[in-house]
Amino acid sequence: MSALTAATLVWALASADHPTWREQIERGEAFIGSRYAEVWTQPDARDALTRELAENFAVAVTVRDEGGRVLTRAGEVCARPDLRASVEREGARVGEAAVCMRHGHVRGGGVLLLALLSAVSILWLASAVIAYRLARPFAQLVRVTRAIGEGRLGSRIQLNRRAPGEVGLLAETVNDMAARIEKQLADQRELLAAVSHELRTPLGHVRVLLELAREGALDEAGIDEIEREIVEMDRLVGELLARSRLDFETLDAHELDATDLARRTLERLALSPDLLRAEGSVRFVGDPTLLGRALANLVENAQRHGQGVKRLEVRAEDDEIVFAVCDGGEGFDESAFDPFVRGGKGRHPSLGLGLALARRIARAHEGDVTVTRGDDGACVEMRIRREPSED
Repeated sequence: MSALTAATLVWALASADHPTWREQIERGEAFIGSRYAEVWTQPDARDALTRELAENFAVAVTVRDEGGRVLTRAGEVCARPDLRASVEREGARVGEAAVCMRHGHVRGGGVLLLALLSAVSILWLASAVIAYRLARPFAQLVRVTRAIGEGRLGSRIQLNRRAPGEVGLLAETVNDMAARIEKQLADQRELLAAVSHELRTPLGHVRVLLELAREGALDEAGIDEIEREIVEMDRLVGELLARSRLDFETLDAHELDATDLARRTLERLALSPDLLRAEGSVRFVGDPTLLGRALANLVENAQRHGQGVKRLEVRAEDDEIVFAVCDGGEGFDESAFDPFVRGGKGRHPSLGLGLALARRIARAHEGDVTVTRGDDGACVEMRIRREPSED
């Protein structure tokens, strides 16, 4: 900007006798008029502007209203002003600012004044353009973030390629945040709808059994059936809660014993402890509730769809803990890890969350769930890092 000001000043001085001299005068008058228009209704600011012009440019300035009444003056009175700047507000002329060179100044002083005024005008306009270009992306950021806050999660920030790097990075971050929240809420709505639908069946069955109990027609088998239905509902609610915790990334990590976790999973599912294959205590860090849910889902999947669990292996490999649930089935495709891919044909077919939830829990612990096939069946392995990374 300093180079631009200097260049404008040199050009104006060099072109004092050039045909564009009149244009320089008009430009200076326009700039002075616009400055007075900004402070016209503020007497103190108007007086300060008059003094500033008079002192900085060694000129005399007289400001009159449209009726010719002097509003403010700085410097000597002169009969023939060198500049007459019309002051307009809302399209109407409200007054005039007359500028006179002080006694002893040659025309070069006027050239200097006009050159400086021209330079200031250019700087003023350039700064306005720059400010607009800088503010426009932020205005869009404010508008879109406000829309996201109001629930319009499909709103996105659209910036051109010339947007400043920091602004572009901020826009990308806001867009990623909105997309993530939108997907999270969509998944939760889908999950709630699915769980609500699945709960109707066991609830309806329990209601019928309770009616039979009131009539005294419920035998021991009916009581067992109620217990199974309650266990099924507990499983569905447990999957819902685990999914919600993962959505909000709330891991409650503690030091755990992998062998003890596997043993308690078998006990909870009323399976024989003889299925466990482990060599002593294997320590690691993880969320006991979520990992217990993940391991239970893998064991239940083997029981339901893999011809029963043959063994549950626990072992340490380098910096990982491996839980391997082996069954007598043929295994399954990778698509089985997608949410809501259903399996089973009984009264309680799978909701399609078990394997997907187990994989999400494993990945939240910087691990994964994979399936391998062998001649005597398939094994689903859940690998968990023994110690979470610092990142």
